[in-house]
Amino acid sequence: MSRSPVAVVVALVVAVVVACGPGGGGDGGGSDGGGGAATGVAPDGLAARRRQLAGVGTWRWQLQGEPGAGEGVDLYDVDLFDVGDATVDALREDGSLVLCYLSAGSLESWRPDVADVPAEAVGEPLDGWAGERWLDVRHPAVLALAEGRLDLAVERGCDGVEPDNVTAWANDTGFEVDPDDQLAFNRAVADAAHRRGLVVALKNDLDQAAELVGAFDLAVVEECHQYDECAAAGPFLAAGKPVLVAEYDPAMADDPGPTCAEARALGVRTIVVPLDLDGPPLHACDG
Repeated sequence: MSRSPVAVVVALVVAVVVACGPGGGGDGGGSDGGGGAATGVAPDGLAARRRQLAGVGTWRWQLQGEPGAGEGVDLYDVDLFDVGDATVDALREDGSLVLCYLSAGSLESWRPDVADVPAEAVGEPLDGWAGERWLDVRHPAVLALAEGRLDLAVERGCDGVEPDNVTAWANDTGFEVDPDDQLAFNRAVADAAHRRGLVVALKNDLDQAAELVGAFDLAVVEECHQYDECAAAGPFLAAGKPVLVAEYDPAMADDPGPTCAEARALGVRTIVVPLDLDGPPLHACDG
């Protein structure tokens, strides 16, 4: 994970997105059902999930280990591949929304579904993340990889997804990905999630928030307090869509007052988490 011919395929993706049209607040954008995904996975309660999402006040993000149910938390963000079936079932039975983390724009060498990604679609390493490399979001195989993971999210009982590494245009990936390429890919992933009945989070791409707010149901943001960037989530807040913030600096947990005051003033849901995302928050401003 990270923080901070092809042209024909991209053009087709953009055409599909334009045809579907952006959404606004409330029930959000993208497809709300209809014919279902090309894979035959039918949407299941997308509108209901969006209504439940609108009421989220507390959230927890844990990608390693199994978070415990029964804590009255509104939303859990867990790893699509690694979380146990019993955990997903228990969290949902407890009334929590379950968001499943996946990487849409990078190849993680340890994942079980990456063998068929062609070499020409694999780029530079992600700084600080061993075994992980950027993908060329213009390549059709990359969208196909993401769609396969969305199918797995449906199969596993996830209510929604957090597709990571969707900022190739702003990073040294080894590819000439421009902002429009990124917008097309991000919208295509969001629309594919909605066709499967899943809510979908925009991860970190706040410089394109105004263009993408209609296509996504919420935002998940890392370290925006640390770098004074939380205000960039304004389009989501104005649309009444949750903004979930994770900070890693332990000092913010030791003295949470300033961070939590800013979170309350902006209306974002901020937690301070272990860097390895392997346990409960060090502090939660959401209560």
